Amino acid sequence: MLVLAGLGNPGPKYAGNRHNIGFMAIDEIARRWSFGPERTKFSALLSEGTVGGEKVLLVKPQTYYNDAGKPIGDALRFYKVEPQDLIVFYDEIDLAPGRFRMKAGGGAAGNNGIRSITQHLGPYYRRARLGTGHPGHKDKVMGHVLSDFHKVEQGWLEALLRACADALPLLIAGEDEKYQAEVMRLAPADKSDPKQVLRDAP
Repeated sequence: MLVLAGLGNPGPKYAGNRHNIGFMAIDEIARRWSFGPERTKFSALLSEGTVGGEKVLLVKPQTYYNDAGKPIGDALRFYKVEPQDLIVFYDEIDLAPGRFRMKAGGGAAGNNGIRSITQHLGPYYRRARLGTGHPGHKDKVMGHVLSDFHKVEQGWLEALLRACADALPLLIAGEDEKYQAEVMRLAPADKSDPKQVLRDAP
């Protein structure tokens, strides 16, 4: 079994926030691959399905973003899944809007949700980083991530979420680099937008 977890904050107040793009990706995966109904367990919403012949568990923690590690850790221990079989989808401010990068292990780079997961499971899990751009100054980061996507951003956002779901068999097969390339092929970021060039980190 593989576990795909999304980071976000629970409730309708936060549903459209940039911080909730991880939840959005999980929801699109569940829709695209006809996962079963969500149920509540471990302070999270869980859904099961099959992709590429592999059993997959989707997890959306219903704690707040910064405390996501405990429900994800509890789910992995219950289902006897090793951290290397966990993939976390989350917003990455150090990637330009619409960009996408896979990463295995490493530090939290200031992301408190990732820091929480690492505290509970160690750093050796896989990360699917969905670029939401940087506001330009560290004092503006909190307001940026807790604000909704603008209408003009819906085009690249919807394309990126669909691409993450459509290319998923590559991720399930452990082909992280091919998955990254296919997501960006299906949803190329719009380089004509000057905001797209923000800190497009590797």
